Amino acid sequence: MTFTQKWPEKGWALLQLLLVACFSQAEEPVCRRRGDLENPQLSKDGDIILGGLFSFHSTWKDRRETYMHKPLPLQCTSLHFREFQFAQAMLFAIEEINNSTDLLPGISLGYKLYDICGSIARGVRVTLALANGNEVESAPSEVPCTRPAQVQAIMGETSSSPCMAIATVIGPFYIPMISHFATCACLSDKTKYPSFLRTIPSDYYQSRALAQLVKHFKWTWVGAINTNDDYGNNGMAIFKEAAQQLGICVEYSVSVFRTDPPDKIRKIVEVIEASTSRVIVAFVSPTELYLVIQEMSHRNMTGYQWVGSEGWIFDSQTASMDRHHILDGAIGLSIPKANVSGMREFMLDVKLFNSSSNELFTEFWETLFSCKFKQSKSSAGNQRECTGHEDLTGVKNSFTDMSLMPIFYNVYKGVYAVAHAFHDILSCNKTCNKKVQLDSFTILQHIRKTQFKTKEGDEVYFDENGDTAAKYEIINWRPTENGIVDFITVGLHDSSLPADKQLNLQNKSLFWAQNSQQVPLSVCSEKCPPGTRKVLQKGKPVCCYDCLRCAEGEISNITDSITCVRCDPEFWSNERRDACVKKEAEFLSYEEIMGALLTAASLFGTCLTAVVAFIFFRYRQTPVVRANNSELSFLLLFSLSLCFLCSLTFIGRPSEWSCMLRHTAFGIIFVLCISCVLGKTIVVLMAFRATLPGSNVMKWFGPVQQKLSVLGFTLIQVVICILWLTISPPFPFKNFQKFKDKIILECALGSAVGFWAVLGYIGLLAMLCFILAFLARKLPDNFNEAKFITFSMLIFCAVWITFVPAYVSSPGKFSVAVEIFAILASSFGLLICIFIPKCYIILLKPEKNTKKNMMGKAAPKSF
Repeated sequence: MTFTQKWPEKGWALLQLLLVACFSQAEEPVCRRRGDLENPQLSKDGDIILGGLFSFHSTWKDRRETYMHKPLPLQCTSLHFREFQFAQAMLFAIEEINNSTDLLPGISLGYKLYDICGSIARGVRVTLALANGNEVESAPSEVPCTRPAQVQAIMGETSSSPCMAIATVIGPFYIPMISHFATCACLSDKTKYPSFLRTIPSDYYQSRALAQLVKHFKWTWVGAINTNDDYGNNGMAIFKEAAQQLGICVEYSVSVFRTDPPDKIRKIVEVIEASTSRVIVAFVSPTELYLVIQEMSHRNMTGYQWVGSEGWIFDSQTASMDRHHILDGAIGLSIPKANVSGMREFMLDVKLFNSSSNELFTEFWETLFSCKFKQSKSSAGNQRECTGHEDLTGVKNSFTDMSLMPIFYNVYKGVYAVAHAFHDILSCNKTCNKKVQLDSFTILQHIRKTQFKTKEGDEVYFDENGDTAAKYEIINWRPTENGIVDFITVGLHDSSLPADKQLNLQNKSLFWAQNSQQVPLSVCSEKCPPGTRKVLQKGKPVCCYDCLRCAEGEISNITDSITCVRCDPEFWSNERRDACVKKEAEFLSYEEIMGALLTAASLFGTCLTAVVAFIFFRYRQTPVVRANNSELSFLLLFSLSLCFLCSLTFIGRPSEWSCMLRHTAFGIIFVLCISCVLGKTIVVLMAFRATLPGSNVMKWFGPVQQKLSVLGFTLIQVVICILWLTISPPFPFKNFQKFKDKIILECALGSAVGFWAVLGYIGLLAMLCFILAFLARKLPDNFNEAKFITFSMLIFCAVWITFVPAYVSSPGKFSVAVEIFAILASSFGLLICIFIPKCYIILLKPEKNTKKNMMGKAAPKSF
C-alpha cells in the first residue's frame, strides 16, 4: 500500500546522510549530535524500546529553500486518522504483552512514535534519531561514536517508498524494521534491504493474482492506472508481465500522483475516455484514485469495470467518496478479514491522546470532535470549545471506521513477532534473563526465524525474503439502498497452492458495473469461431486481430485458433471449415446416368452382335454369308461381342483385378477383332488375284493360313500384355491431384510404355487394314466387301486418333468414359459398316442373295 510522496527533499536527505557520515568518522573523543532535536510524538519507557514510524499527517507545506540559511522544520498538514489507528494498534499489542505473564514475563515494552508526515527525508531523519537517541553528547568509549541502537526494532512505515529509504539507511546496522502495509515487491530484495520484514504479502503475489482474476473473467483488453511511486510502478510492472504471459493486453497504462496538476489529471481521464477497453486495473492509493474519479464524474464517465488492489478495494472511506457511483461493482483483492478481541474498544479509547501534551494530539482532538481548545492558536468563534472529556459516541468518521481491521491486525502481528523473538533471546520461562547482551543482528535473526500463533489462531512466520504468506480475499463492491457500499467476499486466492488451484471463486452472483448481472465484455477483437484463424492487426497488440476463414482443405476446430490445419489427403474441409470430412470417392459407377447409358450401349451392342450372328448362322448357306468367309465372320462377330462386353470392366470401383483385366482384355480382344478384319481384307484381295490366269495365290492363303494369321497377330498382343503385367501392371490408384474435394479412383497404368505399346499395336494393325481395304476399293461392287471395311477402318482410326487428346485432357471418371466411348464407337463402326449391309441383303433383298448376283460382272466405280 502507499500513502507516500515523491522525493522532493532529496537534497535535504543527502545532507542528512552526509552529516551522519561525518559524525561517524569524527575523531573527537566525545560524540555530539548535529542538527535539531527530534522528539517523539508519543513515548513510554520500558526495558525494550520499539520505534514507530507513522504519517499522522499525509502531506506538508512545500517551501522553496534558498540554502542561504538553515531550513525551517517541516510543517506538516492534513491530519490522517488512519495512521492514528495504526499507532493505536501498536499500542494495543504492547499493552497486551506487558500485561501478559506468558510472554516476556517481568519485561516491559516501551515505545517511541514519530510522525514522518509522508516525507521520505523526514522518515530518514527520525529513523536516525531512533537509532542514535537524542543526547547532545555521549560519553567517550573505546571505539568513538559506537554504541548499541537506542531502539531494538522499528514498526512501520505504511508506504513503500519511505520504507525503501529507511530500510536502506538502517540495513547496514541490521536494525529490524517490520512494515504492516508496504507491499512493493522490491522490498523482498535482501541484498538491498537486509533488515526489512513485513506482515503483509508482497505485491509480487498480488499483481499476479490480479492478472489471474482478469483472465478468469476473460478480459483480454484492459486499461491500467497506477500511483506514480514505488508501490504503483513496481506493482503495475509485475501485473503487466503476468498479464502478457496469460494473453492479456494492456491498452494503456497511465500513472498519477497526488501532487500532479489538474491538467495532467484531465489528460489521464481523456486517455481513459478515448479507449475501447471497459475494464480498468487500478494499482493506486485512495488519494490518487479520488483525483481520477472526481475528474471522471465531471465528464459523467460511468460503466467501467474496476479491478482494484488492496490499497483501496476494501477502504470504506474510498467508497464514501464515490458519490457518483463510478466504482460500483468493483472487484479486487483484499487482506483477509480479521477480528482481534479487545482491539476495537482499545482503539476507540482516546484518553491516551488527551493525556499527551504534544501539539499533534491537540490537533487530533480538535479535528476528531470538531471543537477548539481555549488555548489553541487556531481557535475560531464559530466552533464549540473542547472540554477534553468528549467521547466518540455518535461520532462517525475515518477514525471510528474499522474497515481496515486486517491492517491493524498486521501491526499487531508485527509487535508480537518482536516480542516472541525477545522471549527466545532472553530465554524466558517464568522469568527472563535481563543480563543477555542485545545486539541488532541477533534480534533480526530471531525475528526471521520466529513462528507462532496469535490468540485468534492465525499462524505468523516470515519466509527467506522476510515476507508473510500471500492469501487474499476477493471483494466485490455492492451498493445498498441507503448508499453504503457492502464489501462482499466472493472468493479467495492462495498463492501457496498450485497455479491452477490458487483462484477460488464462490458460486455467488456478482454485482457488476451499471447494476449489470452479466460479466462485462472487454476485448479488442471478438473471438474467432471455429473455421477461422487469427491474423494480427498491424501495429497493434496481440489481442487485436482479424478472423480469416480457413482456406479450402484446411480447418480449425477450436475458438481463437492461430493456424488452420490441413486435412489429410483423403479428407476435405466442410462448408464451415471446422471439420474434415471424408472426400467423395469418384469413379464411373453403374448407378449414375453416364455409367448407366454406357452400360446400356454396351449391352445393346452385345445384343445387336448376337442378332447379327444369329442371322448369319440362320442364313449360313446363302451366298452372301459364304462368299465373305463365314468362319472369319463368325470369329469377328464373337470378338465384337467381347469388345462390347469388355467395356463393362471399365465401369465400377477399380480393383486390382479389374485394372489388370480391363486394359489387357481390351488390347487382346481388339487385336483379335482387327486381325479378323485384316484377314477378311486379305481374302478379298487374294480372291480377285486368284481369278487372274496362272495365279496360285489362294493356296498360300487358304482357311488354315487365315486362322493362323489371326492367331499370330493376336499372340503378339498377348505377349505384350504378359510383359506389361509382369513388369509393371496397372493397379488401383487414388488420385488426389485432379480435384481438391474429391478422390478420383482410377487405374494407374503402371507402365505407360506397356499401355501405349498395346494401343500402338492396335493402331498399327488398323492402319494396315485400312491401307489394304483402300487398295481393294475398286473391285467389282457385287463382291466388294473392301469398301465397307475401308469405311469401318476409317471410323475406327478417327475414333482412336481423337481418343488420345480427349483421354489425356479429360478429368477423373470422364477419361474412363472417353475410353469406353472409343471402344463402343469403334465396335459399332465395325459392326455396322461390315455386317449391317449384308443383313440388309439377307433380310430385305433376298433376290440379290444369289450366287449369280455375287459372281456378276460390273464396271468398277471409284469413290
